[in-house]
Amino acid sequence: MAQSAPTLDGRLSKIEAATTAAQSAGDNAWMLVSTALVLMMTGPGLALFYGGLVRKKNVLGTMMQSFILMALVSVLWALYGYSLAFSRGVPFIGGFGYALLRGVGAEANSEYAATIPQQTFMLFQLMFAIITPALISGAFAERMKFSAMVLFTTLWVTVVYLPLAHMVWGSGGFLNATLGGRIPALDFAGGTVVHIASGFSALVCALYLGKRIGYPRTIMAPHSLVLSFIGACMLWVGWFGFNAGSALAAGSLATSAFAATHFAAASATLGWLAIEWWKLGKPTVLGAISGAVCGLVAITPASGFVTPLASLLIGFLAGIFCFLMVTEVKKRFGYDDSLDAFGVHGAGGTLGALLTGVFATRAINPIFKDAAGNPLPVGLIDGHAAQVVNQLAAIGITIALAVLGTLLLLKIVDWVIGVRISEEEEIQGLDLSQHGEGGYSADLDLIPVAPAKEPMQAALTGTVVVVVGQG
Repeated sequence: MAQSAPTLDGRLSKIEAATTAAQSAGDNAWMLVSTALVLMMTGPGLALFYGGLVRKKNVLGTMMQSFILMALVSVLWALYGYSLAFSRGVPFIGGFGYALLRGVGAEANSEYAATIPQQTFMLFQLMFAIITPALISGAFAERMKFSAMVLFTTLWVTVVYLPLAHMVWGSGGFLNATLGGRIPALDFAGGTVVHIASGFSALVCALYLGKRIGYPRTIMAPHSLVLSFIGACMLWVGWFGFNAGSALAAGSLATSAFAATHFAAASATLGWLAIEWWKLGKPTVLGAISGAVCGLVAITPASGFVTPLASLLIGFLAGIFCFLMVTEVKKRFGYDDSLDAFGVHGAGGTLGALLTGVFATRAINPIFKDAAGNPLPVGLIDGHAAQVVNQLAAIGITIALAVLGTLLLLKIVDWVIGVRISEEEEIQGLDLSQHGEGGYSADLDLIPVAPAKEPMQAALTGTVVVVVGQG
């Protein structure tokens, strides 16, 4: 028997199914790329950036602190981290519904991302959990035990990061703007969860561990700005996955966040260099890359809510503000935030979170709607001044949890195994004292030179070339 021709409704259904499948495939491809970009921000991006800023005797130890978190936090995330952050629970912490990644597979979770597998969403969020504690390591660089860092990070991710991630991004979280939060705070990609939390935790670490031996009398200049320069460039590129990927789809919102991210980094670079050039007489490479990171930090919470013009302003203000924090404020109070984790991430994240409440607009992201589905004002310039208050509340809660949680955990770790290396180990450096190896070899290789065949080379015959190995 001849098959009947498909009906119009049947053909339309097939077209709709094919379109949905294509959208899902496109969104998933973008999210997998974004996931890889965010992981690249930790290793090699942050590892190179921080590694170049320390003295050469600490380069391997500093880079290892970023690398080990790629392994450690991944295991914690699979065991219970993702569940406590994103499964349903109470307003301040999730439950164990996704423990051991149970039920996290190819099916989408429509509450978070309706067009990609939940496993993709889980992996993307994992990369944020990896880089956040890695940022803290900049504050205790060159003086914390490796064992203490591992134990502290395990506890910090559990006690500080996971509750904050649930409160801001999890379903029913206390600060979630769209999924039943009590205070609708705006944080597109991690201004509170990542930068404020890590920045203020870093300040507590710096104060608790105390100053490095010789600080500030001894000059502790970066041993390789080349490494830091490469790392900063990788961070800039990786941040597109960090912010634009937080749209959780390959649509126009991702494009808007991408643009905001880039323009903020560019204007922050110019802002930092302008005030540095004016105050110190020369624009430095270290200043340029620091300014870029400040802009990327500040735009993170706002990237999915503001216009390109607003992102230029946010970035420029962040460059100037963070410059003053890492020079004037740090000098005045005398704390040893070794790599300026607080001055960049704590200060920049706070400024960005506050300005998100000012410049967020429904023209970019109509996140608030009335019962009829009509867009409502989002930020102050949109006519919603109360959003600034919401942002301040989120900032305050984040700082309180980060400061109190970090202080408690440092005391516990210090009591159990001690947090700071000995004076002898600090003088020796983290590379040898903690890992038994050095980042750069000082061995001398003696290479005999072959007899010269040309007359002009006769003077070199029989000599020995001394080559200093550079690892």
